[in-house]
Amino acid sequence: MESKVKKPIKKTGVKKNLKVKLTPTTPSKGKKIKSVMAFNVDNLKGQLNGTVPCIRKKKGVKKNVKKKVMGKKRKQVSEHLEKPLSKKQRRLRNIYPERCDPNEENIDIELMFGEDIGALLVQDSREEGRKKFQWIISPHTEENFFSNYWEKKPLHIKRSDSLYYDNIFTTKDFDKILHENLDITSYTDGKRETHNPIGQAHAPVVWDYFSNGCSVRMLNPQTFHRPVWQLLSSLQEYFNSFCGANIYLTPPDNQGFAPHWDDIEAFILQLEGKKHWRVYQPKSKELELPVLSSHNLCQDELGKLILDVTLEEGDLLYFPRGFVHQANTVGNTHSLHMTISTYQKNTWGHLLEKLLPQALTTAMAEDKEYRQGLPRDYLNSMGIVNMDKDSPSRNDFKAKVSELFTRLGKYLSIDAAVDEQGCSLMHDALPPCLTQEDKSCSVYGNGERWGHKKQKVIDRVELRPDTPIRLIRGNCLRVVAESDTVNVYHCLENTREYHQEEPQFVELVPENAPAIEALVHAYPKYLTVESLPLNDDAEKMAVASGLWERGLIVTATPLNIVDNK
Repeated sequence: MESKVKKPIKKTGVKKNLKVKLTPTTPSKGKKIKSVMAFNVDNLKGQLNGTVPCIRKKKGVKKNVKKKVMGKKRKQVSEHLEKPLSKKQRRLRNIYPERCDPNEENIDIELMFGEDIGALLVQDSREEGRKKFQWIISPHTEENFFSNYWEKKPLHIKRSDSLYYDNIFTTKDFDKILHENLDITSYTDGKRETHNPIGQAHAPVVWDYFSNGCSVRMLNPQTFHRPVWQLLSSLQEYFNSFCGANIYLTPPDNQGFAPHWDDIEAFILQLEGKKHWRVYQPKSKELELPVLSSHNLCQDELGKLILDVTLEEGDLLYFPRGFVHQANTVGNTHSLHMTISTYQKNTWGHLLEKLLPQALTTAMAEDKEYRQGLPRDYLNSMGIVNMDKDSPSRNDFKAKVSELFTRLGKYLSIDAAVDEQGCSLMHDALPPCLTQEDKSCSVYGNGERWGHKKQKVIDRVELRPDTPIRLIRGNCLRVVAESDTVNVYHCLENTREYHQEEPQFVELVPENAPAIEALVHAYPKYLTVESLPLNDDAEKMAVASGLWERGLIVTATPLNIVDNK
């Protein structure tokens, strides 16, 4: 598929070798579809250079490490708080943000702009994401795009600027990545076959396929290419939805994929060469904004052709999910384009899938009528064979169901369902692409290290009560009440490979949740450790130190080294 961005399946403990799949596509009129080779950019040997360091957390195992902070021993944050939530607190678990409002009279929090205190980090990651998106759709404004195009119709932007995407990805980058350990998938000759030879996808072999008419699809280029990672992680802050990418390299005079629609919002960035695109209107209302991608379509299954354009270097094409599309290279030039995808499974319907079961569980626990038995003879009046019957028992049954469904509304915990959706995003999300400034003001680059010359640990640093802190990114975590604790789910320990890690979280008790929420509400401003809305100074230091150790916060400037004697 030309614009489909697949999420790779996690294979724990198995090293991925060369994989070849041969899959058919359906020829379009007057055009033979040549074979397509796609490879999944996964699993280089060893740790990826430049990735965010990960604190590996084994599933089901709680960390219980004692640290020393400000001269006093303390337990890690997850050990600090053990008071359970009452039943009422669990039902009202989303009231914490109101209690954490810095404007409350009983909480004295001084919020500081980064510029005012000489902070190295002053940008708002969400605003940076907005700027990246504005750059992608320029010269259109956000307001115009979302009012007239988003989920409505395609948009073609012709820029006449071949260098517009110059720093994102090139065929030179493509060739460099080919020399790493890759997965390959190939489609050829209208027949699907699968081959799994053991070994590496050697660059000469891939280029030989390309020379013989294969289109090459690189899955997840962000895994190995920092500029793509940086762009996607920034857009993710803006969309609050997982952003993925595929790179497509197509030989001259070639069409690699049959017409199809996708289940994602697609942004096509033409990086090199030219490509001819045709986009078709969904054939019916039922096919608009689908939740699943289509199979390969025949030409006679297509709707009305609404866009017929040739993308050149620097151009953009956007189309919503559900719009059928196909593309081919033009003349004797190759094409290199990147598809950015977002908003997969991020609809009202997906939210309701989480919301309604929660509401029903609560209703059955608290309302006796939901636990009462069904009428003894309901099977005699209900069901498909009784659809045309009009009987009092049938009407009563339908009225009762309608009444219970209406009453279900008062048991809806919308915030809890949104939190569940947010936790899913934290598991899906790419980790932040950290700058040198990020690292120098966080645990990723500031703090203890091994001094080879002195043969001991050096550069010890400590948070102080007056240290200004803020979250490392605006949308890097989600605060959720679960069982007897408050869990802070985050994406900092994710890798650039989809779902390679289990969901990561820091465990708190409810009394310390206001500290996290104050940081959430303060961002992008800073607040000092001592101004965290907790009653005990030791708790303030413990919580701040725990967040520092997990990489969730940054300081305004690098922490001073305490002792290097």
